[in-house]
Amino acid sequence: MAIAATARTVITPSVPELLRRAAKIGAIARERATEFEKARQVSADLVDMMREQELFRIMQPKRFGGFEYGYDVFVEAVSAVASGDGSTGWVFSLGAVHPWMIGCYPDEAQHDFWQDSLDTVAAVSYAPTGKAVPERGGYRLSGRWSFASGVDNATWGIVGGIVPLADGPKPGFFLVPKADYTIHDDWNPMGLSGTGSKTIVISDAWIPVHRVVTFADMLTGQGPGCAVNTNPIYRQPMLAVVPQCLVSPALGMARGALQAFIEQVGNRTTRGAVAGGNNRMSEFATVQLRVAEATASIDAAQLMIHRDLRETSDTVHAGKPVDLDMRLRNRLTHTYATKLCVQAVDAVFVAMGGSALGMHHPVQRFWRDIHAASSHISLNWDAVGAMYGQHAFGLTPQGQY
Repeated sequence: MAIAATARTVITPSVPELLRRAAKIGAIARERATEFEKARQVSADLVDMMREQELFRIMQPKRFGGFEYGYDVFVEAVSAVASGDGSTGWVFSLGAVHPWMIGCYPDEAQHDFWQDSLDTVAAVSYAPTGKAVPERGGYRLSGRWSFASGVDNATWGIVGGIVPLADGPKPGFFLVPKADYTIHDDWNPMGLSGTGSKTIVISDAWIPVHRVVTFADMLTGQGPGCAVNTNPIYRQPMLAVVPQCLVSPALGMARGALQAFIEQVGNRTTRGAVAGGNNRMSEFATVQLRVAEATASIDAAQLMIHRDLRETSDTVHAGKPVDLDMRLRNRLTHTYATKLCVQAVDAVFVAMGGSALGMHHPVQRFWRDIHAASSHISLNWDAVGAMYGQHAFGLTPQGQY
């Protein structure tokens, strides 16, 4: 049964209440992290619990039961989940960021997406690998898209492709219902195993024109959905903010690893092979320094993330465009904040010693997961750092921003 955009009154929970719900999911994920890793996907019942807790609605348009909070709330909610388990945080993050993106699509596409449920979840793969051919008010789309995190628990897909437009081909994103694609199970990584980031396969599916948005419109914060969703959050340039869905889980993983390290090392004693037996590890200066180092790295990452989010939000709320300088600094922060989070986890993992090597141990899982997260192309420090340096020297930045 279709759900009208204004058919029900939605009570918007407070930010503290949303973060409490996210922390509850994170606590459950912490206990089930090994289960999800072995299954290579987060369980359907936990994703359903996220739906029941209305966590996917954080940045969803109010016309469709959403709360229209900003990316600052999104970052902290994702971090709370990821501090329990990196894979669960990653799946939640990707699921919760895309209601914002759907809010930038044409109005008809938004109705398609939310017509059956206000808690619909999409899986995405942005690489423009699809082939689209024009046909009667839409396109025939075919292709394969890797790394579609959480695809088993999604009912829609957002996939990249080259859109054949009258003024020439342009990269864009196609919104595709689950009935029009199949899932190829090829996901067996060393980290973020529980994300179920499998491959979407589409063969000659017809996609109406209203379910397509160009990369250029998203890049400039001028998606057609801005005409009906007037909250300035939908005018933020895609690459200035969407990579936060990758950075936020890394922030949570770093927090979770530090917490696990403190809990497990606090009363642990050495066996005496090098430093003498029965000495509390927490009394060693080197261990204390690793805690301080990790804490400082996490704090610095958090401050950088929220500074940029605040400035970007203030800019669009003032009706001003997010200029090139700000967009490039946002990209710089995405990658460097992730780098700081990796350093934090590295510090506590090494200090943990051999006891952290067991596959059951949370610190080693956070270590594997955050290194897997940091390998995402959007978080590549060398590529983004060079792009920022080019701009600083007055050269044309080579990359996406």
